[in-house]
Order: sequence, then C-alpha cells, then structure tokens
Amino acid sequence: MVMRHGDHVTVLDVSFEKNVADVKRLLDNGASIDYLDHHKTGELITHDKLLVDIDLSADTCTSLIVDKRLNGKYRAWAVTAAFGDNLSEVAMALGKQSGFTDDELKSLKQLGILLNYNGYGASVDDLFFHPAELFPKLQAYDSPLDFIQHESETFLTLDDGYKQDMARAKQAPLIHETSGTAIIELPNEAWARRVSGVYGNELVNQYPNRAHAILTKKENKHYLVSVRAPLNQKYGADELVGQFPTGGGRKAAAGINSLPSEQLAIFIESFQKQFS
Repeated sequence: MVMRHGDHVTVLDVSFEKNVADVKRLLDNGASIDYLDHHKTGELITHDKLLVDIDLSADTCTSLIVDKRLNGKYRAWAVTAAFGDNLSEVAMALGKQSGFTDDELKSLKQLGILLNYNGYGASVDDLFFHPAELFPKLQAYDSPLDFIQHESETFLTLDDGYKQDMARAKQAPLIHETSGTAIIELPNEAWARRVSGVYGNELVNQYPNRAHAILTKKENKHYLVSVRAPLNQKYGADELVGQFPTGGGRKAAAGINSLPSEQLAIFIESFQKQFS
C-alpha cells in the first residue's frame, strides 16, 4: 500500500522497536501516525505527526490503553481482550467495577482466550478463521456478550478447537524442568502452532512461580519460541528473547520467531539464568 501525504495510520499492538523503519517511512511520506502499544519500544523517535501512547507496565495491554482513550465506551471488549492477554486479575477487577456479573465475566474470559487462540499460527492457514473474516463478525456488536449470543456457531467452532488442541498439548514432552522453569516441546503441526501461546498462559496460571517456554518445531530445524515469565514475577521475558535476533515482546510474555536448533542449548542456559 502506498501512503500519501495527509493519510492517517492507527497502529495497535505492534512492536515499535521492530517496525521503526516503517514508522519513519510513513512519516517521510507525509502520513500521521497514532501508535498505541505495550511491547518493548527500543529507542523512540519524535515527530510532530507521531502520537505515541505506549505503556510498558506488565499489568496492561493495548486494549486497556485504548479503553482509557475511549473513556470506557466499549468496556466489555476491553475486558475481553485483557482476559485474552492473560491479565485475568486486572480484567476481573475492571469487569466487576464496571458492573458485570460473575457469569458475564466467565463468558468474556472464555471469548478473550478464544480470540487470542485464533491469532497464533505460522500462517492464516493454521487458523480456524482468517482475521479478515472474523473481524467483521466481531465489529458488528457493541458488546461481546451479544456476539456470543448471535454468533454461536463461530464461538463454538473456536471453543471446540481450543479444547482439542489443549488436550493434545498436555501430552507434549517436558524437555527441561527445574523448581522455577519448565520447557515444553511441541511438534511441527498446525494444532501445536495454534496452541503455543495459550498453553503457555494456562501453565503460568497453574504454576505461578514458574517461568515457561513452549518450543514449537518448524520445518527448517528451527523453533518458534513462546516465553512466559512467572505470574508472580511478571518481568524478564523481553530481556531473555532480546538476546536472540528474532526475539521480541513484553516483560511478562515474549517470543522468538525462529530459533536455530543449534542454539537450543544456549537458549535453555539463558532461560534458566534469567528466571533462576
């Protein structure tokens, strides 16, 4: 897409550090940019047409940053997204403060997890729904509770897939374990790529004092790596993956897009050192 002078770009939940070259390119072409995110930034730039709203706190996510901008206009969606980003305590507190019932919060949490789950894969072919297909279905409803009610087929498709994939993941081998860390290896299959992020979230909720890494095999003898810092000490994941060329993320959750198998031993050593 060619940007023209006067165009406006809103960027949501995309690492500034990994995309700074494109930010500069867009600004040079005369576009204005509103950048909202919560991932590691690298060195920020200043420009009169660049508005940056980035919060690196481990207890926030892009949806909550947007929610503040909108003064809670679509609070239910913000809570749903926070649940999906594994900010359960924050989402629950905000949801109760906003008047949602326990049953409603349970539904929002499940939807948030499922939408997050549908975002993981090596390509859109791994997903149950192409994001361009799913987004209009979500956008049609001011409340996610209405989406769940009226788009039950979509919801149940994701829910069934999630349950099946998670059951498979729980059979995966544990290749490294200490009192404070655990590493699980998943095969080079579509279900494994779909579940790599949400399984890490479940494990860190189950073992809140332990850091987790999910290694998913790739065709080129590399690994896709998903890292979760301990839930009770939500920092260090971004520092760990930043030691590797394709790493990026935030304090509590981060990943490496392609870790060569010959660097696996180095990763395990670094992982153990970071979270010992």
